[in-house]
Amino acid sequence: MSSDVRFTDFKSDKQPTWCPGCGDFGTMNGMMKALAETGNDPDNTFLVAGIGCSGKIGTYMRSYALHGVHGRALPVGVGVKAANPELEVMVAGGDGDGYSIGVGHFIHAVRRNMDMTYVVMDNRIYGLTKGQFSPTSREDFETSTSPDGPQQSPVNPLALALAAGGSFIAQSFSSDAQRHAEIVQQAVEHDGFGFVNVYSPCVTFNDVDTYDYFRDSLVDLGEDDDFDPTDYDQATEVILDNDKEYQGVIYKDEESVPYNESHGLTENLSEIPSSPPEDAMDLVREFY
Repeated sequence: MSSDVRFTDFKSDKQPTWCPGCGDFGTMNGMMKALAETGNDPDNTFLVAGIGCSGKIGTYMRSYALHGVHGRALPVGVGVKAANPELEVMVAGGDGDGYSIGVGHFIHAVRRNMDMTYVVMDNRIYGLTKGQFSPTSREDFETSTSPDGPQQSPVNPLALALAAGGSFIAQSFSSDAQRHAEIVQQAVEHDGFGFVNVYSPCVTFNDVDTYDYFRDSLVDLGEDDDFDPTDYDQATEVILDNDKEYQGVIYKDEESVPYNESHGLTENLSEIPSSPPEDAMDLVREFY
């Protein structure tokens, strides 16, 4: 790994086509800074993205990348890490991609605890398809397809991760550049599945969950001397608190052992052998 890599080394020569002011700009910058700060470089980084505005990120970042299908980014990332554990694997998605069609993969990726990072750009709306409500939209959020609101409680992704046995659960705000980068960096450094839900405002279709709203509402757990992210009970209380918006590392299992280490997935299998190893089917059965 390079020790002198800069976050700008992760920028590709493709200009983002996100709407001006989109929160995904800040989310991506923080991801690049986190990768650089942890000593990674584009040559040992693999980025997987799904469908939606967030899915474009693999084009805008310089690394190995794969733009997959809707909701299926995580199993690809798990496969990449299993095949080549030497790579730094990061998966990027949106609230629709990850918590709707991809929610099953999300839960199982969390519980498997592969040593990788999952960053979700949560704007509480479907932006690419012009403003329908998403799994994290408020119950009364009015959109073009829901004039009376979704009329159902929003998904709590942090609670899903905790219930699935998550070993690192965090939340950040794309506009709080330094703090966001620090939180993603901690997720990358974590031994196991690092999950960060990022408040990434949609300036075109969501006039409720705005930059001003989050700036006024966010409670930063890093400023609370009494909060301990290794305390499961405290983390549960924060995650189930529907009256506040939180930022910071919410839960971290310091005894976490990544799946790839506990199951001996240390060999680089990226060069596919001419014939499968004898225990290949045993490995497949373990995963499925």
